[in-house]
Amino acid sequence: MSQEKNNIKEFFKALPKNIFSGFVVSLIALPLCLGLAMASEAPPIAGVIAAVVGGIVVSIFGGSYVTITGPGNGLVGVLLVAVTTLGLNGTYAAVICSGGLLLILGFLRMGKLADYFPSSAIQGMLAAIGLIILGKQFHIMLGNKISRETSIDYLLEIPSTIGDVFVFEDKGLLYAAIAGVLSLAIMVFYPKIRNKYLQLIPAPMWIVILSISFSYYYELVLQQPNPIHPDYMLSGIPTLNEIITQLPRPDFGGVVSISFISSVFALTLIASIESLLSIKAVDKLDPEKRRSNVNKDIKALGLATIGSGFLGGLNVVTVIARSSVNVNNGGSNRSSNFFHATFLVVFILLFSTQLTRIPLPALMAILVFTGYRLAAPEKVQKIFYIGKEQLIIFFVTLLVTLKIGLITGIVAGVGVTFIIHIVINKSFGMFFRNILKPNVLMFKEQSDENGTYYVSVKHFCSFLNYNKLKYKLDAIPEDKDVVVDFSMCEFVDHTVMENLHDYQELFLKKGGHFEVVGLDMHDTDSAHPFALRRLLPVPNIFKSNLTKRQTNLEALAKDYSLNYTSTKRKDTHFLDNFMFFKTKKINHIYNQITGEKEDLLMFDIEFSEGEFIAKEVVRSTMLHIDLHRTIPQFTLDKEGFLEKVYAFAGFKDVPFEQHSDFSKRFYLLGEDEKAIKNFFVNDLVQFFECNPYYHVESNGNSLLVFSKERLASNKEVKTLLNFGKRLREVIYKTPS
Repeated sequence: MSQEKNNIKEFFKALPKNIFSGFVVSLIALPLCLGLAMASEAPPIAGVIAAVVGGIVVSIFGGSYVTITGPGNGLVGVLLVAVTTLGLNGTYAAVICSGGLLLILGFLRMGKLADYFPSSAIQGMLAAIGLIILGKQFHIMLGNKISRETSIDYLLEIPSTIGDVFVFEDKGLLYAAIAGVLSLAIMVFYPKIRNKYLQLIPAPMWIVILSISFSYYYELVLQQPNPIHPDYMLSGIPTLNEIITQLPRPDFGGVVSISFISSVFALTLIASIESLLSIKAVDKLDPEKRRSNVNKDIKALGLATIGSGFLGGLNVVTVIARSSVNVNNGGSNRSSNFFHATFLVVFILLFSTQLTRIPLPALMAILVFTGYRLAAPEKVQKIFYIGKEQLIIFFVTLLVTLKIGLITGIVAGVGVTFIIHIVINKSFGMFFRNILKPNVLMFKEQSDENGTYYVSVKHFCSFLNYNKLKYKLDAIPEDKDVVVDFSMCEFVDHTVMENLHDYQELFLKKGGHFEVVGLDMHDTDSAHPFALRRLLPVPNIFKSNLTKRQTNLEALAKDYSLNYTSTKRKDTHFLDNFMFFKTKKINHIYNQITGEKEDLLMFDIEFSEGEFIAKEVVRSTMLHIDLHRTIPQFTLDKEGFLEKVYAFAGFKDVPFEQHSDFSKRFYLLGEDEKAIKNFFVNDLVQFFECNPYYHVESNGNSLLVFSKERLASNKEVKTLLNFGKRLREVIYKTPS
């Protein structure tokens, strides 16, 4: 009973943060929902309905913690085909049936469905979806609505559409194209502006605000009509009352037709894969490292999809981009999903007439950018580094999906993966004989509570039977020690290697230890850690030269009698307990400068915010100071407008009555207020008051110091080093 009271208390304590996060997410969701619906040739409001119904239903019945639901990118191609072949009301019926099928899958505990698809085939399918979105919406973004039979035809017409922009005779079309290009520029360059105030309003919402402002400027200031061609303006946004009184009538008349059945299966397949992948990715971002109940979430998504279909909405899926934004803005439980839906309802109630001032090319620019992110060339490069055979799987899936369809594409990807595995091992018998055999043995090596779990994998381990290994690993508490032995396994594929890496990160963050052994008996034709394992020649390794910046840092270290190394370092566990990295994934540190005692470590770091298409890679220069003593945990920043907003959201600043200037200029955050006040003695307070502003964070025994979320210049490196040395000396003089 006391645990339940504590949970309720924690829920209400976190409520302001979740309301704030839900509001920020809704700013991204509104234009995306409108755009995704129109890309599917459904009414714009259909996307908003999916987000609202999903936000309410999944927040109540779901099994995940910080995910956001709504219409997804992956379903655009399937919905487009469904609307074309079944009509709008027939599509609503297909959406309802796919929701029912998702509900059944949830009850049958089929949340492990995504484990049966090879990673490269899924990447190929998602890249194809990105190209489908990009190919069709690119033309509308440039004021040129065209109709072609296949997605490849749309892509091939892109050069022609670009050329047509320069010969437009209708100025309305030219203005439409300009709106699209400017909106695309905002989507591309806005995330690169690392300013905490500007980033309170996401790039898609800036497009909406600027579009509406442009319309009012012409109407009120120039007293002229909007110059953009009326065919390229958003229309058909009903009021909330019209949505309720004019509900659609789903047409189940073609329920036994091939086109209806294939649409239902395609919607269910893509919705489940996209949701399961997103849930898995968002679980990595959860600061509390909770593991979602995927089967419960699938049931909730199915229920929400049924409700959405009856109200005239699209399929409801878990969406990675909006979920990442939710985590990064303090969302800690499902209430943020609920509030994101609530704010969307408020927007429709108050601003439905204003939305018609948004040009279609502006919304399509958002989707063109999203499509590009799904199919970016960097993904091809990454897959090539993993292995050439993975590139074959990727392109087969991509091309078949573009030419024929999503279901055929993913089936082709699975088929070609299996064929490649047989060719590589020169044995069909190994897979045929062992596919049904139990290939995973697990036991606890010691009888005591802290015993090590030993997992032995035999024969082969690939996407075909990975679920057996996953079932065993999921049963082990993440704070325990695990050894996974592949010494008796002849073949381990890329999908398994990638998933094992995820387990290693999960156990490490929960205080456990996850070690893979036995792979020293295997080789690979790629140096990538996710490459499939079998007997192959060892690849050549080339040593790269130092860059100009690295040469400067090496010289700087020499001048200051410090040590320098440019080598990338993956072991970054000393940063895990810092609050700044709770929702970020560290890739590696490099360009390390250290003293003889190594209590001062300066480094460049590469980390990422978000996952999948929401992933933003950031590089920065930071300083780590090992104090060799216990101090309070805290975060210190320069106080500004954003910090005042955080105060309203429940983040309390530690006050210093005797140092009013310090309290006014600095934002000090920490749980143990008494210990923090005792630690910040006069000398330390005065030190911060008399020096440049830095983000200073304590994890209890060491400090993390940095200024900007970018690489520091040579001069800034010297300043940061000097600041760190003097700060360490001041702290050493403070009483323990």
